[in-house]
Amino acid sequence: MSDVLVPDLVSAAADKGRVLVIDDDDDIRESLDTLLGTEGYGVDVAATAAEGFRQLESRGYDLVLLDLMMPDRSGMEMLKEIRERDRETPIALITAYGSVEVAVEALKSGANDYFSKPWDNEKLLLEISRMIAGRRLERENVQLKRALKQRYSFPNIVGKSERMVRLLDLVGQVAPSRSTVLVTGETGTGKELIAKAIHANSPRAEQMFIAVNSGSLPPDLLESTLFGHVKGAFTSALQSRKGYFEIADRGTIFFDEVGTIGPETQAKLLRVIQEREFMPLGSTEVMRVDVRILAATNADLKKSVEEKKFREDLYYRLNVININMPPLRERKEDIPLLVEHFFTKYCRENEKFLDAAGNSILRFTAEAMQILMDHNWPGNVRELENVVERAVVLASESTVPVDVLPEPLLAGAGIRMHRGGPLGPDASLYDIVADFERRAIIERLEACSWSQTEAAEALRIPLSTLNQKIKRLNIEVKRRSEVVRSEHT
Repeated sequence: MSDVLVPDLVSAAADKGRVLVIDDDDDIRESLDTLLGTEGYGVDVAATAAEGFRQLESRGYDLVLLDLMMPDRSGMEMLKEIRERDRETPIALITAYGSVEVAVEALKSGANDYFSKPWDNEKLLLEISRMIAGRRLERENVQLKRALKQRYSFPNIVGKSERMVRLLDLVGQVAPSRSTVLVTGETGTGKELIAKAIHANSPRAEQMFIAVNSGSLPPDLLESTLFGHVKGAFTSALQSRKGYFEIADRGTIFFDEVGTIGPETQAKLLRVIQEREFMPLGSTEVMRVDVRILAATNADLKKSVEEKKFREDLYYRLNVININMPPLRERKEDIPLLVEHFFTKYCRENEKFLDAAGNSILRFTAEAMQILMDHNWPGNVRELENVVERAVVLASESTVPVDVLPEPLLAGAGIRMHRGGPLGPDASLYDIVADFERRAIIERLEACSWSQTEAAEALRIPLSTLNQKIKRLNIEVKRRSEVVRSEHT
């Protein structure tokens, strides 16, 4: 559904986090251990500052609960020292001596919160959940921003055709603005890739990017996901939840397949675009946000407007700037570049066929590449990527032959790979080569009593390559035990 994992929306079965409790009071440690453990947190405890430091050095934590008064060191000193080493892990001070001055000093020294003994368990658990969720969200956003810069900057969008050059010029022009952009095009053309490039090259690049597949959620859940809800808004609303618009404030939300959004949600989305405000479900409080909206569709939204399935006013609000992704069949000059790009991507993932610089050494034969160039690519770039990934997995040498291509592509080119039986007078060169290879493998397997390991050694090819050829050539492999029994019968 989304490129971002939002902690307060993920499954309750997910790991809630690990907490370190540093307190010299046995009762406090035992109480917090029981309370947090019952709620599903992993808990470690330490009775001294020295023991606490040892725990912190041995593993990572999602939260530290630190007593202000320790026997071997003050909690405030320990707080400052922890912050010198780690500025990110949430830390909350706990003490029996509550005062405004101590709280202010603790917060200035890097504490995220401050609790006085005795505390309210429900409030304590709520704040712990909030701090852990906030930290995870920050960590995941940092990872997202790093991925965006690495993967979605303009140099990594592959294409040198005139249409792609013009398209990327347009992306460069619109990225710095806050205008709404509608990306249109067939399935598999890379609409989300363009949306991420717009975000990564905008002033919002350091903020959240959340992608929403509008068609994957029922209307009521989509509204709650987008706008959040307050406790009691509906039967299962046991606690308040932030929605994507609040989470993505000052960032970007991308609506994939925006044409599938229902009428009621369309009206609320229109209000957010026009007024930059919304109300969570069940709330009377208006929230103001600054969120840039990008949308994509493979449908004809104008036709949906004419059929009264999509609001006309929302259509024009979304279609301020339109970027139309060309299908791959209309920019075939980009296919060789895309093939090279995907070869390197999947060779790195599979750790095979790489040169010293980490680039792929795989190449299609001229015949195979011609088949790729002639194919109509109904699945567009995504289909081509799948074909290249398959080739990387099945390749046994650096030159990838025609017979590694999927059968639908071969059939489209008029090539029928032979799968056993006598060859007819109209057999192609590919049929003849495949038939020869099939008979050679069967002969060697029979000579080795159908031991694939021994046959691979005799043929001087990797066992994995032999297995791939057996599957591709539809060779029925006999069990060695059956061969041995028949020999002794």
